[in-house]
Amino acid sequence: MLKLSWKEKTVVLVVAASLAFVLVGQGWADDKKGGSVAVADGKQVSLEYTLTLEDKSKVDSNVGKEPLVYTQGAHEIIPGLEKQLAGLKVGDTKHVEISPEEGYGPVRPELKGTQEVEKGKIPEAAQKVGSKLTGRSPDGGMMFAEVKEVKDNMVVIEVDRNHPLAGKKLFFDVKVLKVEDAPAKKVEVPAEAAEKPAK
Repeated sequence: MLKLSWKEKTVVLVVAASLAFVLVGQGWADDKKGGSVAVADGKQVSLEYTLTLEDKSKVDSNVGKEPLVYTQGAHEIIPGLEKQLAGLKVGDTKHVEISPEEGYGPVRPELKGTQEVEKGKIPEAAQKVGSKLTGRSPDGGMMFAEVKEVKDNMVVIEVDRNHPLAGKKLFFDVKVLKVEDAPAKKVEVPAEAAEKPAK
């Protein structure tokens, strides 16, 4: 067995302590800036993004505004974007291209059609050809419509229950601002259940 003098032992201890300090210090710095935490299921992510289409037209952007905050794996954003963000860390940027199938889906012709609506049910300012309307369908989904004809008592509208971005290829430029554990969800207990004593 190798014998070390007390001086050599001291040098070994100091070197080992310095190395441990460097490793711990590096980990602490990464945690401080969130750099060691990757986007993964169950993480709450804050995101900066700009969304454009194939023709380079800008659809939406939150740069310089409130970040988009969502929980990875909870299907709160479109599937293609959620998939592309997995593994990114704070400060990472990425240009993401998403097909219609992984975005808002293809255009479904069966979700389009024309119908007549009583004039009184359409806002007066929108009672002109070309006016765009939004509303809810009976099943609670979003519905988009355009005024096609205005009659004496009725308005003919073309209804489209497809999302406005259905059938379009989407381009996102994203930057990850923060990654942290998602807050625990509170379970709502009905008042009457809370009042009943346990048997």
